[in-house]
Amino acid sequence: MLSPMALVDQWRAIEDGLPEGWEDARLRLIVDDRDRAARAAQLLAPALAGRHGSFVAFQVSRRGGSSSPNLVRRLLARHDAEGITGTLDLVRVDETAAAAEEAQATLAGQWEQLSAALPDDWSDLHVELELRSTDYLERGALLLAPVNPVRVPARTAFRFRVARRFGYGASPQMTQRCFERLDEENIRGTLRILRALSDTKPVYTQGPVWYVGGRVV
Repeated sequence: MLSPMALVDQWRAIEDGLPEGWEDARLRLIVDDRDRAARAAQLLAPALAGRHGSFVAFQVSRRGGSSSPNLVRRLLARHDAEGITGTLDLVRVDETAAAAEEAQATLAGQWEQLSAALPDDWSDLHVELELRSTDYLERGALLLAPVNPVRVPARTAFRFRVARRFGYGASPQMTQRCFERLDEENIRGTLRILRALSDTKPVYTQGPVWYVGGRVV
C-alpha cells in the first residue's frame, strides 16, 4: 500500500504549477481524519485558515504579510511531522497584481479582499489594523470608536472584534463604514485577520471569546 503524499510535497507541486505572475492563492486541505481537522486548522491559523468539517481553507500570498509561501511550507511540514494527512487542492489563484495593489491602498478595499477570502460560514473575527504613522492614532481611534478598538501597546495598531450575525463585536457593515471614514481622511494602514471562527452556535452566552496573553478579547 502506498503511503499518502506528504502535504508539503503537495504544496510544492501546486506551487510549481502556478502561473509566473501569481500573487495570491486560495487552497483547501481535505483532512483524511475528520477528528484531526481542528488541529489542522489550528496549525494553519497564521495563513488565515477557516474550517468547515474536514475542510480547511487558507491563503498564500507572495506580496508578504502573514501567509507567505515559505510560511505555508513550514506550517504544512508541521502537519506532516504530526502525522496529519489529507489532500491539498488549489481553489483560486489571482494574477491581477495591479488591481490588488490599488485595492490595498484603501482600508475598505483591504477589508473587502479579506472578507472575500473567508469561508462562507464565518461567524466571528479578531481583526488588527496597523496604522502607518503615529499621527493617525488619535483621529483613527475616534473614527474606529463604533467597533470598540483596543490599542496594541508599543505599536501603532488597534484590535477589535467583528461578529457576522450576533454576539460580541461590530457588524461587518459597521466595520466597512468605519474603514470608509478612515479612507475619506487618507488614514492609511494594513489590515490583518488574526483569528476566525466559523458557524458558532452559542448556548446561554452572547458568543465565543478568545484568551490572548491570559486576557479575554
